[in-house]
Amino acid sequence: MNEPRTIPPRPRDRLYAAVTLVLAVLLLPVAYVRHPGRARETACRWALGMRFPAEDLTGLTAGAMAAFTAARTEALWRHGQLIGLTSGYRDPLVQLRMFEEEVRRSGSPALARMLVLPPAESNHVKGIALDVRPHEGARWLEEHGACHDLYRIYDNEWWHFEYRPGNGGTPPRRRPHPGVGQASENGDQR
Repeated sequence: MNEPRTIPPRPRDRLYAAVTLVLAVLLLPVAYVRHPGRARETACRWALGMRFPAEDLTGLTAGAMAAFTAARTEALWRHGQLIGLTSGYRDPLVQLRMFEEEVRRSGSPALARMLVLPPAESNHVKGIALDVRPHEGARWLEEHGACHDLYRIYDNEWWHFEYRPGNGGTPPRRRPHPGVGQASENGDQR
């Protein structure tokens, strides 16, 4: 990932990943009985639901949800990596409140746009933006996300990915922050 300093993996993150993978393996027989064709995905969803209980996937578009589910299932089963969602869909009023708070904090709309966009420009409001955790999961998603049409969009946000099915596996041009290049790219907004 292209940030000036890399966050080293924490021992507890490795432990969480190992425990979650073991839990998914233990849940696999039950998942197979419940959903034979999707047992790995189901066991992964259950195990990650225990690891990230506050996670809320509602409001994501069907495509973004399917891509994220497939990516995190692959990350867990093939590489032992956890990918949790800290923020996906946002109600326009929530996005507006976040933008206004950032304007107050930073002192200007232009500075606020470096971190948060107004609702009309935010892909969180459209249900195609995903803020993920932990850092290792975001690193995995940056490396493998194109297979699922998920791409990191901004240099200043290692956690922010967007579902872009029209890119054919080619990452969109990454921008320094959300407020750059909003009108110039087709649907390329935070």
